[in-house]
Amino acid sequence: MLIAAAFLFLVIFVRFFYIQVISGAELRYKAIDQWTREIPVVAERGKILDRNGAILAGNITSYTVFARPNAVKDKQHTAHVLSEIFSLDEGELYEDLVSAKVSELTVVRRADAALAEELAAYDLPGVYYARDNTRTYPYGELLCQVLGFTSTDNEGLTGLEKYYDKYLAGMDGEILYDTDLVGVEIEGGNAAYLPATDGLNVALTVDKDIQIIAEEAMADAYLTYSPVSAQCIVLDPSNFEILAMVNYPGYDLNDVPREDTDLLNSLTRNRLISDIYEPGSTFKIVTAAANIEEYLQGNASAFSLSKIFNSSRTRTVDGTTIRCWSNHANGKHSNQTLAEALNNSCNPCFVDIALSLGKQTFYDYLEAFGFGKNTGIDFSGESQGMLIPESAVRDCDLARIGFGQSLAVSALQLACAGAAAVNGGYYYQPRLVESISDGGNIEEGFSPVLMNRTVSEEASRTLASLLEGVVANGSGSKAYIEGYKVGGKTGTAQKYENGAIASGKYVSSFLGFFPADDPKYLALVIVDEPQGAYYGSVVAAPYAKRIFEGIIEVRGIAPYE
Repeated sequence: MLIAAAFLFLVIFVRFFYIQVISGAELRYKAIDQWTREIPVVAERGKILDRNGAILAGNITSYTVFARPNAVKDKQHTAHVLSEIFSLDEGELYEDLVSAKVSELTVVRRADAALAEELAAYDLPGVYYARDNTRTYPYGELLCQVLGFTSTDNEGLTGLEKYYDKYLAGMDGEILYDTDLVGVEIEGGNAAYLPATDGLNVALTVDKDIQIIAEEAMADAYLTYSPVSAQCIVLDPSNFEILAMVNYPGYDLNDVPREDTDLLNSLTRNRLISDIYEPGSTFKIVTAAANIEEYLQGNASAFSLSKIFNSSRTRTVDGTTIRCWSNHANGKHSNQTLAEALNNSCNPCFVDIALSLGKQTFYDYLEAFGFGKNTGIDFSGESQGMLIPESAVRDCDLARIGFGQSLAVSALQLACAGAAAVNGGYYYQPRLVESISDGGNIEEGFSPVLMNRTVSEEASRTLASLLEGVVANGSGSKAYIEGYKVGGKTGTAQKYENGAIASGKYVSSFLGFFPADDPKYLALVIVDEPQGAYYGSVVAAPYAKRIFEGIIEVRGIAPYE
């Protein structure tokens, strides 16, 4: 009997220990939940600003209305009032209040202040409201694929709204009121207030004025040439800060097409970062940079600035014939130097460079210029591009890579490579965000991160001068601006479908920068499948000029003397 009694007391002791110690916190929480009513205090989501403080994503105050069915005294009257104020189905709302399947109903979200004031006048028992925030985008479509959007609960779903959600979201608070078992507030009961912690503000590197200029230019390109898309990146070559990023067509961030999944996925995709394409002749910037650097380093295989290329229109490599886009009639591409090869965008000359440098050396430069790997930008979904492994590349592949075929890059990769070729040879990690703050104090700042060197400053200066000649005298002449030193390179690439060249489908592009002797702005314009004209020199270069002219105007940049 003593053993049995001892065992019984032991069981009781273990049970007490389990309830009070192990499950104590959980049971206390349940008790508080049963005897209190919580009114949420919603944190204000942090703003997204451009580099000059313009609000790109903000908030307007709204209200969420709740009802506790057990605390509602006159359900019919309550359902009628709520349905009248908020344009709801009275019968459905009454059924929800009567059935009491849940302890609390969310009646309506994001009601404006006037409706909340109208509700307050009725003083309905069991009905209450709490301040909420509705995300708003003052500029509508501007930067839409980059900014992204939020859910109805203000959680970041795409773009920077998602990538920096942990900073933007903040932490909700609540007000606790004493209630009876069915949720009716007790007169004279206590109230506890847990304040919300608002989200932090995120300041971008993007310049709103430049973004507007670029978006207007791409909208015009889309209207003029009816392409699949018109895209543009503008960045600062001195540190790779993104100044503008356009994917046209876009969508209104205040009216997201959530009901059409396919349309939503198409319009919200930031193709400049996530999609890849064959760059075509804009890639010749990289090939020329590698050649100039090797020549300066004393590599006898490299072409000097005065060396004359073979004037034949074709090159045969591994039994494959590679042709120039030009028929070389009238001796136009005869006896070309490197400068003239760039001006004329002559494919065979860049085949010669790639083959003369050799697989190992050329691939070392491809690695230095960031191809085949992520740039590290602060944005989700970045593509690495496609590059044939060095161990598998053949001479005919290497020859085509020299003028921008047999590899695929993202627009961001190409823009960064172009910047690293003309800025003195410095490859930085590209960035969209400049700082994170609480509205006054900087919580986290981001400085330029140098990833590696590509070429020497001498090689870079030489290349920039040659590319200035392309705009002044060559295929990039439609980007020329009187009184300003603009450099650049055109590109016209055929598209492939199911492993074969797609007839009549091209990607027209232009990569330009200014001032050529000290680059501060670089723009890559891409027009996918333009109708009518398709050469990058005709389709893309004029829009780069338009963007640069817009920057010159809004920034008050004086012409050189």
